[in-house]
Amino acid sequence: MTLTLTLVRHGQTVLNARRHLQGACDSPLTRTGRAGVRVTAQHLARHDFDTAYSSPQGRAVLTAMEILRHHPDLPITVDADLRELSFGSFERRPEHELDAVVPWSVLVPAVLAGTHPGVGGGEPGAEFMARVRGVFGRIVAAHDDASGPGAGHDRNVLVVGHGLTLGAYLATIDPTGLAALPNASVSTVEVTDGVARVVAAGVDVAGHVN
Repeated sequence: MTLTLTLVRHGQTVLNARRHLQGACDSPLTRTGRAGVRVTAQHLARHDFDTAYSSPQGRAVLTAMEILRHHPDLPITVDADLRELSFGSFERRPEHELDAVVPWSVLVPAVLAGTHPGVGGGEPGAEFMARVRGVFGRIVAAHDDASGPGAGHDRNVLVVGHGLTLGAYLATIDPTGLAALPNASVSTVEVTDGVARVVAAGVDVAGHVN
């Protein structure tokens, strides 16, 4: 049988809209962000989730709660390891300031490879990737009655998180399909007989592009 992970990036925030870096820090959802999350929540309303997980950061929790309005009895677990990568001293600063030091096209592959020492004194790539692998490993293991050999029934799990964190997990499965995940986008991973595959990445159901 199959374990399906439905991954949702949080809605657009004030810092997203301003093109400022937002990792360990937080900011409120914009009006556009809230509207986009409602669209995504409606899109997922008919999904039959067994449980849900969320990053502890406010933008992710608010996104998860909007989705859960359509699933009022769904249990949710907040896991600190689903939080976003910390940008250290670059937090809240314009994205172009970091790009002038290390281009995004260079930074992201280095983080995913675990070789980057950390942006502005923030979380090193190796620690970030270990955290990402660990949390998704735990989530899959918690529902391995669907993903393991000889499983008797399917399961569907919702995970609400962040662009780099969710993207990093997708890259561990299929590094060739790495792409930016729009706000409030939906990605899908299926795990069958212990083997994961990316079914869809960054489906922009809310019509966002950042």
